[in-house]
Parts: sequence; C-alpha cells; structure tokens
Amino acid sequence: MILYVIRHGDPIYDPDSLTEKGHLQAKALAKRLAVNGLDKIYTSPMNRARQTAQPTCELLGITPEIEDWTSEAYTWQEFTFNDPELDGKLNWCFHVQTTRYKTPEVLALGDKWYEAEPFCQTKAKEGYERIQRESDKFLEKLGYKREGMNYKILSPNEERVAVFCHQGFGTTWLSHLLAIPPVLYWSTFDMNHSSMTIVHFKNNPDGYTAPICLAVSDTSHFHAEGLPLKFANKIDI
Repeated sequence: MILYVIRHGDPIYDPDSLTEKGHLQAKALAKRLAVNGLDKIYTSPMNRARQTAQPTCELLGITPEIEDWTSEAYTWQEFTFNDPELDGKLNWCFHVQTTRYKTPEVLALGDKWYEAEPFCQTKAKEGYERIQRESDKFLEKLGYKREGMNYKILSPNEERVAVFCHQGFGTTWLSHLLAIPPVLYWSTFDMNHSSMTIVHFKNNPDGYTAPICLAVSDTSHFHAEGLPLKFANKIDI
C-alpha cells in the first residue's frame, strides 16, 4: 500500500477556505495524483482540506470519506501555547526555534518528551496519544495492524490511499507512522502547502511491514504547472 499524506493548499484560515493560488495548487496536485491513480481518498472535515481534495476527487471519480480525527481543530487545541515571544499569542509548541528540541535534556526525556518546555504548557501528551490511537484504528481498517514500531499485515494490498489534512496534524501523525520521536520529526521535517509525503507499506512475505518514507513534502506538481516554487509563501525553493 502507498499512503499519500497531503497538506491543504494555500489557505485562508478565516473563513476556512483556499486562496486563488491554493485552488491552482489543488488542480496541479490532481494532475500529479492522476498519473498513477488512487483507490481511496480521505479528508479532514475542514474546508481547506476538502477544497484541496475536490479536484482530485472529480478527476478520478472518487467520493471522499471524512476522517474527523484528522481535523486541525483538534491539534490546534492540543498543541498550542501562549508564546511570550509573540506577546502571548497562541503558537504551535513545535514552531519555536528548532534548536530547542535537539538538546541532551529534551532527548533524555525519551517517551516523556511532553514534560519539556513548551510542550508541558499544552495538551500535547493527550493529543499525541489521541492521534496514535486513531491512526492505529485507521491503518487497521486499511489492512495493517500496529504492533510496536511495526505493522502486522492483515490484508496485503497494493492500494494507493490519499489523506488530505494539515501541517500540524500531518507532521505529528507522520512521526507516529514512521516511529520517529515527535520532537525529532517536528524539528527536522515540515510540510509545504499542497505537498504530499509518500509512505510505502511493503507487503513482506513474513507478514510484517515497517513503513518507509519515499518522499517528504513533494511539490513537483508546482513546477509542472508553472506555479511559484515557494515554501509556505516564504522561502524560494
């Protein structure tokens, strides 16, 4: 199975939707995904994710299924804190300077990473456990049951499955899928607008698989359609 974890296109957060640029990104993404096709499409209930999925659904003739647990509304409540560097405004706990994560003190906490600043000011522990729990249910539905850091193959398949979601949710979910501690994932990888991170669940003969990441935050479809090559409207890439 190949799993595509896709962030929504260039957003308008209020009201929840896409910009004109975001709609163009979504159309470019649809053409890219149509090259090899998809078997299933899932999406967050939020408008910006659903609008990003719409061109792909229409092009491939697939009716999307809503996965409520992927909503950024939940992760925003769980992983934000009042950041003194932003005059007390809410900020993602994983959007502070990345060097704060990669210290001996934080890494020594291991599975109790949530005790470090600024995670301890949030509901990150509960949020991460929720995503782990819901992820395991979702993957088991697709034929792969989590056992430790690996997956038991219940129903080997070669399906291509897309999940249209969000940056905060997506980076947190990928840390669990790939068995990478969240503090290391957050401080090492990110997701561009309308990008796709591709994860392969190889159907090994012994009945177990450990998913491998084939691509991170791929936006090659921007280049194919002549769209601006920027990361989140900030960095030329």
